[in-house]
Amino acid sequence: MKIGTWNVNGIRAREAQFREWLEREKPDAVCLQEIKAGPLQIPPPVSELADYWCYWYGLGGYSGVALHMRKDRFPEKPVFCHPSFDHENRIVAACSGDLTIASIYVPNGGKDFPAKMRFLKAMEEYAAEEHGKGHKLILCGDLNVAHKERDVHPKERKPNAIGQLPEEREQFSKILSRGLVDVGRAMDPNNDNLFTWWAPWRNMRQRNIGWRLDYILTTESIAQKTSECRVQAEVGTSDHAPVLGIFDI
Repeated sequence: MKIGTWNVNGIRAREAQFREWLEREKPDAVCLQEIKAGPLQIPPPVSELADYWCYWYGLGGYSGVALHMRKDRFPEKPVFCHPSFDHENRIVAACSGDLTIASIYVPNGGKDFPAKMRFLKAMEEYAAEEHGKGHKLILCGDLNVAHKERDVHPKERKPNAIGQLPEEREQFSKILSRGLVDVGRAMDPNNDNLFTWWAPWRNMRQRNIGWRLDYILTTESIAQKTSECRVQAEVGTSDHAPVLGIFDI
């Protein structure tokens, strides 16, 4: 099973890039964040994809997520839903049997840091609840926290920067403690240059001076079957790169 997650920073701006990526990679599940478009604003060529069960969840030029499930992998239409802590169109989940996949866009926290912390705490509770039900869980998206100091380039490390604060990192660790594995780091444990977001100036991306903010988190049984999880830093013009995971399930 191949799963891709990408903060596209506007699906209308990245439509052609998204279509090229989708055609090339053919992921079984597609998680998008920051689509910045309501359902009627989604470009027609991608609003309904013939090979996918499509779910676009946005309100306009801000936030928004999407989740698309490949029909040949999921012949029966998955049940799409929004956990109770969703606000500003930031999470959509799809359930198929005992598997739950979610596309998540955690608030940045710059305007309302307590709201970000509440969202992260609710994510922990959600993971614990799903784990308690025996569900296999895959949480994908822009989680807006650099989990460890090494997840930020030394030139970008700032002790008071939102996304690097101790309380955010502690809460991220609590989410992982609910039976989840950060498969990107698990597959590349010694890489101190593993980033997914770069500020859009001073050639930060070309110089790989970035942060790791985009993740695929899975339950242990799925993580053990990961064959690949890589950042596609060469793809697209969003300030985030896609992350692609392949699981032998």
